[in-house]
Amino acid sequence: MQEKGNISIHTENIFPIIKKFLYSDHEIFLRELVSNAVDAIQKIKRLASMGQYTGEVGAPLVEIAFDEEKKTITISDNGLGMTADEIKKYINQIAFSGAEEFVEKFKDAKDANELIGKFGLGFYSAFMVSDQVEIQTLSHAEGAEPARWICDGSTGFEISEGSRTTRGTDVILHVNADSEEFLDKHKLQGILDKYCTFLPVPIKFGTKTEYVDIETEEESAEKESAEEKKTAPKTKEIEVDNIINNTTPIWTKTPAELKDEDYLAFYRELYPMSEEPLFWIHLNVDYPFNLTGVLYFPKVKNEFEMQRNKIKLFSRQVFITDEVKDIVPEFLMLLHGVIDSPDIPLNVSRSFLQADSNVKKINSYITKKVGDKLAELFKNDRKGYEDKWNDIGLFVKYGMISDEKFYDKAKDFALLTNTKKEHFTLTEYSEKVKAVQTDKHGSLIYLYTNDPAKQDTFIQSANKKGYDVLLMNSPLDSHYVTTLERKLEKTRIKRVDADVSDKLIEKEEKIESVLNEEQTGKVKAIFEKAINRQDMKIVVESLGTDELPVTVTMDEFMRRMKDMAALGGGMSFYGSMPDNYNVAINANHKLVSKILAAGSEGEQTNLAKQAFDLAMLSQGMLTGPELTEFVNRSIALI
Repeated sequence: MQEKGNISIHTENIFPIIKKFLYSDHEIFLRELVSNAVDAIQKIKRLASMGQYTGEVGAPLVEIAFDEEKKTITISDNGLGMTADEIKKYINQIAFSGAEEFVEKFKDAKDANELIGKFGLGFYSAFMVSDQVEIQTLSHAEGAEPARWICDGSTGFEISEGSRTTRGTDVILHVNADSEEFLDKHKLQGILDKYCTFLPVPIKFGTKTEYVDIETEEESAEKESAEEKKTAPKTKEIEVDNIINNTTPIWTKTPAELKDEDYLAFYRELYPMSEEPLFWIHLNVDYPFNLTGVLYFPKVKNEFEMQRNKIKLFSRQVFITDEVKDIVPEFLMLLHGVIDSPDIPLNVSRSFLQADSNVKKINSYITKKVGDKLAELFKNDRKGYEDKWNDIGLFVKYGMISDEKFYDKAKDFALLTNTKKEHFTLTEYSEKVKAVQTDKHGSLIYLYTNDPAKQDTFIQSANKKGYDVLLMNSPLDSHYVTTLERKLEKTRIKRVDADVSDKLIEKEEKIESVLNEEQTGKVKAIFEKAINRQDMKIVVESLGTDELPVTVTMDEFMRRMKDMAALGGGMSFYGSMPDNYNVAINANHKLVSKILAAGSEGEQTNLAKQAFDLAMLSQGMLTGPELTEFVNRSIALI
């Protein structure tokens, strides 16, 4: 039996395009061929379970082998097998109509997965590494004859009698000169580790050495002498099949089958260098879409960018990608773990993910599951939840900023933490501070610090007035503060150094100035001359005598916009604007009266400059020559 023919694709151009186009993703050939082999095995098992195949199924196995001398890679399975007619049907007729349209559409494309998935070209990815591809196969059908198919990457093929004697298929790749890097054990092992670690059928790649006992106790007792027994080897080396995959990873099981240690062991398998996770969520849904998986909450603290792309996406236990942006909500991209959905095709493209309705449902489902889990933790163990808040908070805040539905759920378990390390829900905190921190317009004013050490002077000043100060020092907090202001009724939020403490929360009572109008003008003129900076707006204020003589602040709105611009978020206009500060001179402080009463203009300027530099120093803004000048002036004054 021998037959020659042409693959029915109506054009000579398709194979060169496949080879050229797929080059950037060439390692996926192994994923495609191993996945096909697994499918063939699962199909024979299904036929047997339905009584449509009565032969011996045997132990399922996919085997990958390579021969460096012959320059071949072989993928073998003991699955369904094919007849010559089935080869013609499934291999020769590529699953699309109008090859010319295909060539035109994809000649400049960039997504190999889109090409393979849309047109059923998984098997043909073999040609991107091969000069010639050969199939040796024997069908499960009773009385079937073995068949051989061979193709050199043109549209011509040849079918003849095959040599396989057992049910299943061998796909033999005759590797081309450009792809000889794949004729390497470590290279192939790396690809298999990436894509095939959790396939549902055992995958054998090469052999490994194991050590076994040579003798039984009875045999050992029969040794002729104690010396012989002493020197005889106790074990021997044997070569055994190297099965490289775990066929039943934990996401294929039900939570009832698993203990905490199982989840932790799997996490260590996925991320061997990471700290143990805080907790996890087991996903399992079969309507309106199919999805299983386990998502872990890692200890992230403020390492915001370093943790991304740690969720692995699978389709029927075949690894697809760790770029899951459209499947997992943006704010949960910091989670770790696995998601497996047969509803997402193996050869998934970005355009598919963005358009598919199932993907949108999966996204919403994951958001809900995470919200439910956090609410449950908060309700059942508030102390434990508070202890984890440093790590959990980043997820929760990110979700509240970016997802309206999540905000509505999270507002009941989101926590605010003050400088005393006390935790409050949004409702609890409003109740705590409303008596003291409501301004004359009826608005509630929350105060916060993003650097307690640097802003300690301002925190202490606020505390003296009975104000509470929140700790807001995560990378997201400049955005989070804006979200809270938008959502909380009649609430404004200010950084504790946004103004002098007397002005942070405007009250009805007014402090009188000890200076008259003329003296106030003189004080302003003295400080303008001493400071002499365009970025400093000087105002003489009537403040409490316990306030500092000079305070340097930046307007809350402007500073927050700059912080948000630095993190990213569409505020680049503010990021490019120069810094401008407010300098509040406390008319009621004794030092200001002393400056006014100084004997000479030079002494006035010197004292004013010293008071201003002290204010700059308290903000960490005094550096370089200005700091050196301040130190020298301080020594001279002492």
